[in-house]
Amino acid sequence: MGSKYVYWGATGLVAILMLFSGVMYFVAEAPAATFERLGFPDYFRIQLGIAKLVGGLALLVPLPRWVKEWTYAGFTIDLGSAFIAHLAVGDPGSTLVMPVVGFLLLMVSYASYHQYYLDEMDRPATGV
Repeated sequence: MGSKYVYWGATGLVAILMLFSGVMYFVAEAPAATFERLGFPDYFRIQLGIAKLVGGLALLVPLPRWVKEWTYAGFTIDLGSAFIAHLAVGDPGSTLVMPVVGFLLLMVSYASYHQYYLDEMDRPATGV
């Protein structure tokens, strides 16, 4: 039962982080400037913003397990790439905190998702 609360707590935080950053990619000037400073083309900001919005929602709604797995994989690549990109251009350590925190939350969500999913599969079916 505890894995359910850990799963939804961590997953909710990851979803909020991704949905917020996805929205900010479209409405704020700072992300566009950061993408330019990191050397990424502007269309990549749009693609990543859409992917974060879709992925954030995919974590929250009931979907097939394989969709969730790909969502976790995509966010792992996103957060790892963000860490590497900021490190490569010599950004201060403070800019590395969010990708690391996001990655740790993602790993807690992923591990508890598997525990929660296995708990659900092991539970005997009830009803008529």
